[in-house]
Amino acid sequence: MRKGMVDVPTEDGVADSYLVVPDGGGPGVLLFMDAFGLRPRIEEMADAIAARGYAVLAPNLLHRGGRAPLFDLSDLADPDKRGALFGQIMPLIAALTPDVISSDATRYLDFLAAQDGVEAGPVVITGYCMGGTNALRVIEALPDRVKAIASFHGGRLATDQPDSPHLAVGNITGEVYFGHADHDHSMDADQIKVLEAALDEAGVTYTSEVYEGAEHGFTMTDTAAYNAAGEQRHWENLFALLERTR
Repeated sequence: MRKGMVDVPTEDGVADSYLVVPDGGGPGVLLFMDAFGLRPRIEEMADAIAARGYAVLAPNLLHRGGRAPLFDLSDLADPDKRGALFGQIMPLIAALTPDVISSDATRYLDFLAAQDGVEAGPVVITGYCMGGTNALRVIEALPDRVKAIASFHGGRLATDQPDSPHLAVGNITGEVYFGHADHDHSMDADQIKVLEAALDEAGVTYTSEVYEGAEHGFTMTDTAAYNAAGEQRHWENLFALLERTR
């Protein structure tokens, strides 16, 4: 595999990103990180997808705050210190408006498509935490360039705000998968029902599942929220989606 850090130009800066392309190339996949950013765990996940024959770009979605790592991540395994980090991260997440997300995604897609070994055509996005939310916004904004998404422990997918992601699901032409965390304050059972109702009404091809016993962040081996069974189930569902849409 060919892999390493790359810089992706955006409308108002540069997104430091991790790129991995398997020998022989493959279809494109964007990996949208969780709130804690680019780090060895995200690279490890990108490598695992690339090992299945996909070219993966994992951009620093919070690049306007600087190059990764933006924070001291040494205590992610401590639940109290992990929670305290969100106070530092939230202003950067809040700055990712739908327009900013769409603009950045266009640049990520253009960059990935221009790389040697990346097959032409729409991509799949897999996103985690805020990355899952952003993945949903991108398939809504750019349905001709994204054929499917998988959102794992994505938060605030259905809110009472006028720009809530669930309000634009009618734009989706591809397939979407949601792996929700159990007892997730950022995506509770009522929000899941609202999201599913919107997807049903729009006629979207989707799967929405709750990973019982798994906390928000369950896929991340380097944090206190990690759940081994949830991570394994996530890989099974992600790889199945990738194969279905290949």
